Amino acid sequence: MKRRDWLIASAAVTGSALTMRLQLRKYSRDLRPKRSRVAILHIDQYSDKLDDLIHDGLRLFNLNIRGKSVLLKPNMVEYIPGKPVNTDPQLIGAAAEGFLRLGAASVTVAEGPGHHRDTELLVYETGLADQLEHRKIRFVDLNRDELIKTKLRANYSRLGHLWLPRTILATDFIVSMPKVKTHHWTGVTLSMKNMFGIVPGCRYGWPKNVLHWAGIHESILDICATVRPHFAIADAIVGMEGDGPLNGSPKHLKTLLLADDAVAADASLARLMGCEPTKVAHIREAALFLGNVADERVSHLT
Repeated sequence: MKRRDWLIASAAVTGSALTMRLQLRKYSRDLRPKRSRVAILHIDQYSDKLDDLIHDGLRLFNLNIRGKSVLLKPNMVEYIPGKPVNTDPQLIGAAAEGFLRLGAASVTVAEGPGHHRDTELLVYETGLADQLEHRKIRFVDLNRDELIKTKLRANYSRLGHLWLPRTILATDFIVSMPKVKTHHWTGVTLSMKNMFGIVPGCRYGWPKNVLHWAGIHESILDICATVRPHFAIADAIVGMEGDGPLNGSPKHLKTLLLADDAVAADASLARLMGCEPTKVAHIREAALFLGNVADERVSHLT
């Protein structure tokens, strides 16, 4: 059995256990849009061309961004030279530039790394510091931001509430920017799983231990029901396959995916990775109330 097949099978076993528990859970309301929009852009490598590509891609969605605060939530976990672990800093910079061109009042990059406790060092090692300085973009360490007790809008994890960063809760428009990777527990780690990073390690442990104990799929659903990302920009130019999210091998997918629905984004990305979305427990359940998976409810923009 190939490593990717083993990962997907492992996730399916975890998902089957979740299915039994989900029968007792209820979400508060149906949050799915009538239609979701996804755009798949092709680019061979990280380069200065990303600025215009992202701007042009965002314009396809006619987003109402003018005067709003935008927060970019990349996937920054650990610095491992030669491993495509983190969202590329050049892509993060290009996304910030794109939203500013659309009239955003401000753009902030924010993350709470799940493994690396010295966030400042991680920002420097990954090269993100150079992008932030060059583009004059503010960075917030969500692991150490001021926290607000927040009632969860779903109850899959049974946690009831989470202490969440004020920066996240005060932002007008949240963008999840995952690195497209396989994951040894969830099968894939994409736009919804990326929202784990808003939960502060200083209170919930490294790597977000409390969420793991409560169930990863369950926690993903609760977080995304409570703090729904308004948009997704997924880094699949170079993704990861195999023993992800840290130790897999590079996979050159040469793709950027933009979407106004994180569930639709993750369904499309799962297919790109050769995985049936409904076999990933949190995507399957999220399709019932958070976003769209079915083709008839997703428009593909070009």
